[in-house]
Amino acid sequence: MNNKTEPARGRLAIPRWSKEAIAADLTASLVVFLVAMPLCVGVAVASGVPAELGIITGIVGGLVVGALPGSTMQVSGPAAGLTVLVASAVNEHGLSALGLIVLGAGILQVLLGLTRLGIWFRAISPSVVKGMLTGIGLVLILGQVYSVSGQPAPQETVDKILGLPQLLVDTATTPEGQAGLLLAVGTLVVLGLWQRTPSRLRLVPAALIAVVLMSALALATGLPVSKVEVGSLVDAFNPIVLDGALATPALLASMVAFALIASAESLFSAVAVDQLHEGPKTDYNKELVAQGVGNAVCGLLGALPMTAVIVRSAANVRAGARTKMARVLHGVWLLLFVALLPGVLGFIPLAVLAALLIEAGWKLLNPREAVALLRQSRSEGLVLVFTAGMIVGTDLLVGTLAGLAVAVLKTAVEVSRFSVEAEHHDDHVRIAFNGNATFLRLPRLLEHLERVPEHKHVHLDMRPLRYLDQACHQAVHQWAQQRGDDKVEIALPGQAEQPERPVASVG
Repeated sequence: MNNKTEPARGRLAIPRWSKEAIAADLTASLVVFLVAMPLCVGVAVASGVPAELGIITGIVGGLVVGALPGSTMQVSGPAAGLTVLVASAVNEHGLSALGLIVLGAGILQVLLGLTRLGIWFRAISPSVVKGMLTGIGLVLILGQVYSVSGQPAPQETVDKILGLPQLLVDTATTPEGQAGLLLAVGTLVVLGLWQRTPSRLRLVPAALIAVVLMSALALATGLPVSKVEVGSLVDAFNPIVLDGALATPALLASMVAFALIASAESLFSAVAVDQLHEGPKTDYNKELVAQGVGNAVCGLLGALPMTAVIVRSAANVRAGARTKMARVLHGVWLLLFVALLPGVLGFIPLAVLAALLIEAGWKLLNPREAVALLRQSRSEGLVLVFTAGMIVGTDLLVGTLAGLAVAVLKTAVEVSRFSVEAEHHDDHVRIAFNGNATFLRLPRLLEHLERVPEHKHVHLDMRPLRYLDQACHQAVHQWAQQRGDDKVEIALPGQAEQPERPVASVG
């Protein structure tokens, strides 16, 4: 008998605490740290808050959420998809209220997880999800193109679009605009070319290479561009203040919006990450609790909200992570870096971070997937376009809820397939209903019944129906009463022989 144990499912069969697993987790954690650092700063800057708050959220995502049960490979931190919502909340309520909003959202997430509602986030229509990501991507790109040239972005999305012609003029004619455009284009070129290098080189994150090269270029040439300002993490703490603002309806609405969108993004990420590895899959309810605990901690510290981030999570899997240790260690590296080398971040131009977020927005937009969905199903494509358009035209919460409502209505219409077959004879008419008779089809049902000549006897066969709701059932009986008991016979679904006499069954 062979005493060697064969790995059941690839490399993840390595014993949990073996030297190989520890080494793999250590290497993966460094890769994830290098991916996370510039994105933590970039998301914070794009959200209109101090860069330190993004780093704090990344640290909490590693040290707190990384150690909790739920998912093994997901990595949490500040997400580009929430920048629009955070910027709007800070603009409306002020930076001092951000911690309270994030704390409330975290508590809601914990409650959703404990009541085992996490699994239901997977029941959202893919077209709504894609529309949400498309809308977020568009808004994110529109905001960051202003940062490239060092210009303040207008608050409203419409104003951002209308201001693009003047932005092009400013970018082409001002020294900071020209320098920012050079660095942003250079960043995007490096990001694209790095994906074509050998696989061993790609273990080093493209974002890190782009940031290092473009920051070195800006430093060597003295380009007139704005750079990241990072202070002390301790000074950046923004503890919550309970001063009665909790009862404000607008603040409560922000909490709900943060909780729902952060939860959806985290659990959608879990679905994607679980497909990348063969290890233990995500427990959605436990993961939702973990995300809630992380956001509650971030709220107490006054930091940004967090989600599971697909970019970091995918980097974690591809770098060979085996256990949760990799994501916990990435939080350790973030903490050590900002504690020991905070001045290094001050060399990074804002235009470079803007380019990173523009690329992130383009990935969220993903035009190829949107076009494919439009070709596959016109109705699903319309839901996608509607959701994205509503998000761009209003805000993330309103747009997403509107998209969900349209998706539900579309599904209801499609499920309520209904057809009518009529056989006309000299003295009677036989009408058969097929499909699903719901209130959505009630106008069509009554239209066919009202076309029957008054003098003819009617045999209404409803047995082929798969579903008959109360609205249609009641409408048919009311019509039959108006025609007269002696002129109408009704056979209901499930009825074998004897037709129902409608007048006798109606009180």
